[in-house]
Amino acid sequence: MFAALLWYLLAERALELVLAERNRRWAKLQGGRESGQWHYPIIIGMHALFYLSLAVEGKYLARGWNPLWPVWLALLVLAQALRAWAIASLGRFWNTRIVVVPGFRPVVRGPYRFIRHPNYLAVVIEIFAVSVLCGAYLTALVFSALNAVVLHIRIREEEQALAEVAGADLGALPRFVPARLRRFRS
Repeated sequence: MFAALLWYLLAERALELVLAERNRRWAKLQGGRESGQWHYPIIIGMHALFYLSLAVEGKYLARGWNPLWPVWLALLVLAQALRAWAIASLGRFWNTRIVVVPGFRPVVRGPYRFIRHPNYLAVVIEIFAVSVLCGAYLTALVFSALNAVVLHIRIREEEQALAEVAGADLGALPRFVPARLRRFRS
């Protein structure tokens, strides 16, 4: 079961890279400008190392599935659904790279009505949930921390590119926690 899940996620990431490249070419034809190229190999490398670490820890430390596996599996499924919703909402504008097309306003439909970065939220949840689900606790901790650093850089670059090229003001939308939920925090 572990191997099937890992292969499924790897296939999904590969298909996303194909879609992203197709969307990047389309955006470039529309006059799109790419930003943050310097950190893209870091993101790809981190994700590749994440899956390698997940496979190694899952196989060789063989802790088995977490006793609360239904909870972690549900979170993983929710993360997958959120990612699919984000990709569908952005359409041709979705990408794994930062490519902003001048003259187009940022998308504010789908999950983007509530938060600025639903795809990144899905990645955060996925990295932690799939790791804990498979009993790869060290992978969960290490790659959640690395992902936080990478996302900090990535989001800053993406929002700067949107502001410069598209004149977007994203200040009103929260990054990860919908405004309706934020009021319940103390």
